[in-house]
Amino acid sequence: MNKHLEVLNNLDLDKITAEEIGEDHIGTAELTPLRENAFEKTDDEKIEIIQEHFAQIMHTLGLDLEDDSLKGTPYRVAKMYVKEIFEGLNPKNKPLARQFNNNYDYNGMVIEKDIQVTSFCEHHFLPFIGKAHVAYISSGKKVIGLSKINRIVDYYSRRPQVQERLTLQIADELQEALETEDVAVYIDSKHFCVSTRGIKDTSSSTITSEFRGAFKNENTQRKFIDFIATKTDLS
Repeated sequence: MNKHLEVLNNLDLDKITAEEIGEDHIGTAELTPLRENAFEKTDDEKIEIIQEHFAQIMHTLGLDLEDDSLKGTPYRVAKMYVKEIFEGLNPKNKPLARQFNNNYDYNGMVIEKDIQVTSFCEHHFLPFIGKAHVAYISSGKKVIGLSKINRIVDYYSRRPQVQERLTLQIADELQEALETEDVAVYIDSKHFCVSTRGIKDTSSSTITSEFRGAFKNENTQRKFIDFIATKTDLS
């Protein structure tokens, strides 16, 4: 077990400090940590509160909020947080994965590759950007529109995240939407909290994967990896 997870398991969660957790990118649960009353405020109320606080942050940094270039920044940031980059926190924005009967009885592997991932590390609120590759094998009963797979990836990406958790959440949602155990998720991304601060390593990337059902078979995994490595030429 990761040493920091051991620390978390042995500490009162209400008393954990940033120093005790350290710099490692860990998640304390598969579910995004949300308060029970997370959705009591409307989006407009959240924007107003965030706007006030972000203005205070800018003021503390010494910036002149009377400058024409900066005066609208607190509102723009607040709106961006609530309506754009963190809109995946709100269940009302969850995409509806409508099912269709698999009338053509296709039971092979379906792969959606090179899905854009743009998310934000929950430890520093800096972006991590990359690609997700997703596959499933139909149970023989239901399929969903291909664009819904992209929307599922985008929905869970649009919240403060840990890449490991994001990978698991996408896999869980696909299993539920497709009514099959046979799903695979593979994410390769670059983390700005690694490239722009701390070690400032601009060359490394992070890969996470989750294989379930038939994809636990080594040959099936290899077939999936070979497919996503294949270049698609649309010229």
